Amino acid sequence: QVQLVESGGGLVQAGGSLRLSCAVSGFTFSSYAMGWFRQAPGKEREFVAAITWIGGSTDYADSVKDRFTISKDNAKNTLYLQMNSLKPEDTAVYYCAAGPDTIVIVRTLQGYDNWGQGTQVTVSS
Repeated sequence: QVQLVESGGGLVQAGGSLRLSCAVSGFTFSSYAMGWFRQAPGKEREFVAAITWIGGSTDYADSVKDRFTISKDNAKNTLYLQMNSLKPEDTAVYYCAAGPDTIVIVRTLQGYDNWGQGTQVTVSS
């Protein structure tokens, strides 16, 4: 059974940092592309960052580039999202996702077929 379980969300002041984790089980973690998405109230779920197994490429949404870092530990079957210099507009539920590995990173929701339940990140001003 495929499971993705996010943790590490919480309440932080603007300018602060959080590290999200996504523990994965039920499939060969190292062979999948992994991504982080987020959904703010009243908005659609949007791409945040992704990392591929092939080539180890990473990609970030412009809104988080140079502030967020995606990484993974294959030995621990865990995906991370280090979030620095947080802004109130980063407030959202953050989801990790897994999909077929690709050479070019996929930013669409349709490129991922396994999702976690989400973790809330709230940034106060």
